Amino acid sequence: MNYRVQFLPRAPLLPNTQQTQKTTSQSSFREALSEAQQTLKISKHAQQRLEERNISIDEQQWTLIQQKVLEAKQKGIRDSLVLTNQAALIVNAMNQTVITAMNREEAQTQLFTNINGAIILE
Repeated sequence: MNYRVQFLPRAPLLPNTQQTQKTTSQSSFREALSEAQQTLKISKHAQQRLEERNISIDEQQWTLIQQKVLEAKQKGIRDSLVLTNQAALIVNAMNQTVITAMNREEAQTQLFTNINGAIILE
């Protein structure tokens, strides 16, 4: 029996000469991710409450709420009460999600717990 190990020569591997455009796809992905993270989401429950209670918040007000929630998130606030002229919103700042909504009149009789921040917009 022959117990010798024989190595067969291999063809050399050439380096990949094809250049990819990673920077443009990465930057566009980063931009899309950043934009998605800054968008305020509305939970199904909050959407139902907004519709049931006929609360309408215009686009400019939503933009302002979104900016303030992002600012609250950067300061470490987890759950925030957002008061506007017509509504009171409970927002999870970490997830940037509106949890529930109620009229301002209804909010006057409520006790809010587990809130570690408030955003007052009037």
